[in-house]
Amino acid sequence: MAPPLLHLQGVALTFGGTPLIENAELSVAPQERICLVGRNGSGKSTLLKMAAGLVEPDAGKRFVQPGATLRYLPQEPDLTGYHTLGAYVAEGLGPADDAYRGAYLLTELGLDPARDTQGLSGGEARRAALARSLAPSPDILLLDEPTNHLDLPAIEWLESELAGMRTALVLISHDRRFLEKLSRATIWLDRGQTRRLEEGFGAFEAWRDKVLEEEERDRHKLTRKIAAEEDWLRYGVTARRKRNVRRLGELHGLRKELREQRRATGDVKLAATEGETSGKVVIEAKGVTKAYDDSPIVRDFSMRIARGDRVGIVGPNGAGKTTLINLLTGGLAPDAGEVRIGASVQMVTLDQRRESLDPNWTLAEALTGGRGDTVQVGGETKHVAGYMKDFLFQPEQMRTPIGVLSGGERGRLMLARALARPSNLLVLDEPTNDLDLETLDLLQELLADYAGTLILISHDRDFLDRVVTSTVMAEGEGRWREYAGGYSDMVAQRGAGVSAYGGVATGANSGARKGGKDAEKSAARSASSGGEARKRRLSFKEKHALETLPGRIAELEAQITKVQAVMDDPELFTRDPARFEAATAKLGELQLALNQAEEQWLELEMLREELEG
Repeated sequence: MAPPLLHLQGVALTFGGTPLIENAELSVAPQERICLVGRNGSGKSTLLKMAAGLVEPDAGKRFVQPGATLRYLPQEPDLTGYHTLGAYVAEGLGPADDAYRGAYLLTELGLDPARDTQGLSGGEARRAALARSLAPSPDILLLDEPTNHLDLPAIEWLESELAGMRTALVLISHDRRFLEKLSRATIWLDRGQTRRLEEGFGAFEAWRDKVLEEEERDRHKLTRKIAAEEDWLRYGVTARRKRNVRRLGELHGLRKELREQRRATGDVKLAATEGETSGKVVIEAKGVTKAYDDSPIVRDFSMRIARGDRVGIVGPNGAGKTTLINLLTGGLAPDAGEVRIGASVQMVTLDQRRESLDPNWTLAEALTGGRGDTVQVGGETKHVAGYMKDFLFQPEQMRTPIGVLSGGERGRLMLARALARPSNLLVLDEPTNDLDLETLDLLQELLADYAGTLILISHDRDFLDRVVTSTVMAEGEGRWREYAGGYSDMVAQRGAGVSAYGGVATGANSGARKGGKDAEKSAARSASSGGEARKRRLSFKEKHALETLPGRIAELEAQITKVQAVMDDPELFTRDPARFEAATAKLGELQLALNQAEEQWLELEMLREELEG
C-alpha cells in the first residue's frame, strides 16, 4: 500500500474545558476517496481544518508528504482583497497549473470570471471557492459541504468532475447520493474519536448501527458486573480484608469506567402538530401564468393537489421554484389563470433563507413567540427547555441569541418552530440545508407519517425519492410538468434529470424568489389590470351555501370519524354482522355527501372570486 499523502495521528482539541476531539486519526492515500461523517457539532469541520493545517491540535501529529499539494474548501470562504472572481481563483493556481482551468470552472458553475467580488450571495461565494479548490487539480482535496447552495445540475456536474480527477478526496456532506457515488472509505467521528470503515457511505449506516448495538451490550454487561461486585461486598466473607479492599478498588474502577463512557449523542425527536383534517382538494390551479419583465416564470400551469399528496418541486436555480410555491399557496397573484385553496387548510411554511428568525431573539423567544416558557405541541403543553432537548439543544441555551447559532442549529430551530404549529399542509423550501444525516432520517420518518399534505422544494435526490409521491419538474421557458413518483422515477420517465438552461432572466427571477418589492409591485399591477368586474353577483342561496358549507363539511367529517371508530373494532363483523353492514353503508353515504359538499364549496368559491375579479 502506498504511503499516505496526509496523516493525522492521535490529534486532540478541547474547547471551553470540554474535549471536542480525542485521539482521532485520519490517513489519506493517493487517489483515495473518503467521506467524513458524524453528527452536527461532533467536530467534522474542525478535524478537516486540522488536516488543512488551519487549526493547531492540542495534542497529536500532522504529516503531509513533501511536495504534495492540498486544497481546502471552507463553508464560509473569504474573498476579501480580490477585485474579480477570476483573480480570486487564479491566486490558488501553481506555476505548472493550467491558467484557463479557473475560468472554465467558474463558467461551469454559472459565474462570470470578470465579475466583481463585492455583493456576492453566500451561494455564489461558495461556488467561487469551489472553483478555486478544483482549479489546480491538487493531490489532496478537502471539501466541507461542497453541495451546499448548488442546484441539481451543478451537483451532478460536480460529481462527474470529481469522479474524473486523480485527486485524493475527503468529503463532508449531508447529500447521501453524492457520498454514495464518490466515497470508497468512511471515517466516522463519534464522541471525539474516529472509526474507519473500508467501504463507501452506502455501507456506513448498517455498520454504525451494529457498532452502537455492540456498545449497548457491553454497557449492559458492565452494569451487571458492578451489581454483582456490590452484592459480593455486602454479603461476602468479611474476614478476608485484603481481598475486600482490592475488590472495592476494582468496583470503584468499574464505576469510574461507566461514568466516563461517552454515550452516543441523543436523537432528535421530531413530531408534527397536526391540525384538523383539510378538505379532499387542497389546492387546484388552472392555467396559471406568471412573468417578470416579459420573462415567463410559470406558463399555463394546471394541477390539483389532493389531501395526503406529497409533491416535490425540482429545477435549476433561477427556474422559479419558490415563485411556483408562492403562486400555489396564495402568496403571489398570477398574471393569468386561477388558484383555489380548499376548505379548512392550515398551512405552515419553512422558508429557505430562515428569514423569519430575528438574530436578536433568544432560543426560548423564537419557540414561544416571547410569551412565557411553554409551547403547545400536539395538543399538549411542554416547557420550552424540554422541547428544546427534543431538538438536541441544551437547557442552558434557552437565553442564547439566534445570531450565534451554527447553520445546523438554525435549521433544527426552524424545524422546531414549524412543527410546533398545527397544520394539515406543510410547505418546505429546502428543509435539508445544514441538517446532519441522522436528523434527515428522522425528518423523513416524520413526513412519511404526517397525515396532511406536503409541498417540498429540494435538491437532495435521495430525500425526494424517500418522501414525495409526485415530482413537478421545470422544463424551461416557464413550462412545468408533473411526474409520478420521486426524483429517480422522474428521471426514468423523462430520460434525463434536471439540466441548467437560460430561459429565465436572472434579475427577474431573483426578484420572484426573494419576494421583494419589485415582485410585489408587479403582482399588484397584474391584479389591478384585469377586465371590468362582471355585473352578475352571487345569489342569496349561493352566498348562504358558501357560508354554511364549511360547517357542514366539518360536521360530516366528525360523523365519519365516529363511524370509523365503530368499524375499527376487529370483532365487530363476527359479533354483530348487521351493525357492521349498517356502519359500512353509513360510511359510504357520509363519504359521498362529504365529497359532494367539498366539490360544491370549491365551485362556489371559484365563482365568487371570478365575480369579484
